[in-house]
Amino acid sequence: MLVSWKYKDRDTLYQSLDPRARLIFVLVLMLALMQVWDLRLILLFTAAALAQWLSSGLTFRETRTFWLIMLGFATALSLLTLLTGNGGWGTFVDTHIIWQGPWRWMTLSSERLAFAVAQFTRIVTLALFFAPIPYTIHPARYGVTFKGLGVGDKFAVATDLAFRFVPNLAHDFQTTMDAQKARGYELERAGGALKALRNLAPLLVPVTIGSILKGEDVIDAMDLRAFGTGPRTWYHRLVYRLRDYLLIGAAVVTFVLVSVLNLGLATFGDLWVPEVLVRLAS
Repeated sequence: MLVSWKYKDRDTLYQSLDPRARLIFVLVLMLALMQVWDLRLILLFTAAALAQWLSSGLTFRETRTFWLIMLGFATALSLLTLLTGNGGWGTFVDTHIIWQGPWRWMTLSSERLAFAVAQFTRIVTLALFFAPIPYTIHPARYGVTFKGLGVGDKFAVATDLAFRFVPNLAHDFQTTMDAQKARGYELERAGGALKALRNLAPLLVPVTIGSILKGEDVIDAMDLRAFGTGPRTWYHRLVYRLRDYLLIGAAVVTFVLVSVLNLGLATFGDLWVPEVLVRLAS
């Protein structure tokens, strides 16, 4: 299965927290993290994200596909920034040149290297913050969770359906592929990238049509229940506890502290270039 996540009940402190508190905690800390480029500060957020990940009870085996895709994306983006400098404009200036390529844009400097490392760590930290959310929130509580955050019924239900759609689509794709392989379909021997894309039709067509039909069924079911004509009631009820308030409070205090320091100190959160990288240019 290419893209999917499976919910599993875990007897952990993290999963006992209100899902709204977990979402607020992640979003607020992500906003705080986006204000800093100093690797030393980013590593503090990384430690908090890693502690959250470990407390969730997730294993690498459960999330292997997610991490392979995420680490590949983070590596490619960081290398692109390292070679071209794109994405770092306004954050650093190439003042300590380590190597100059045949083209002007192909420059390796201490600042670019420090920025690439900070960027990679930042992306991984953001992934660590967000990754436990879909694996630890019960599928039946997505809607009531977003409704409890103050959004409208239509947006809450749409978000609920969107979170359920990805695993269902991945399941349908895998089921269709297994059925086609049982009939002699071999995508691996397509003979070239273009032919492989054309040979995806036996997979994409039934999966797409099936998704459209399922969407129509959901629309009909919601119309029959007069969805949108009045306030919606929810089967599940969420209640904040003391531990939830403490979690939200810690995130808000961190965000306020970072914001105040960022506004009050001109150099707070700026890119940090270690002395060892500066010496490489000398």
